[in-house]
Amino acid sequence: VELAESGGGLVQSGGSLRLSCTLSARIDRLYAMGWFRQKPGMQRDLVAFTINGGSTNYADSVQGRFTMSRDIPTNTLHLQMNNLKLEDTAVYYCKVEFGNKIFSTDYWGPGTQVTVSS
Repeated sequence: VELAESGGGLVQSGGSLRLSCTLSARIDRLYAMGWFRQKPGMQRDLVAFTINGGSTNYADSVQGRFTMSRDIPTNTLHLQMNNLKLEDTAVYYCKVEFGNKIFSTDYWGPGTQVTVSS
């Protein structure tokens, strides 16, 4: 399974970006999907994630500003990011899982840089 990310870039504080992650497999067969981000020198943290078609779990820092969605016909996962803040600057990664609660296989995208300027 290959994941191709796009949509990152440079944006001013308060602006918006939409990240996309297109899969080489059917997105409607995923067990779990979501977005993580990693700031320089820090661990990779969860941004938004959903498991087995349940509700999406958002990090407290992005709640109300970021929205994750999926487009089944194009097998694409999106992350709409509004009211961006300086602290949102990071490399963003999509992650998907195939399988079930007992056993799943993870796939990660290559990452896309998001830089928020003042």
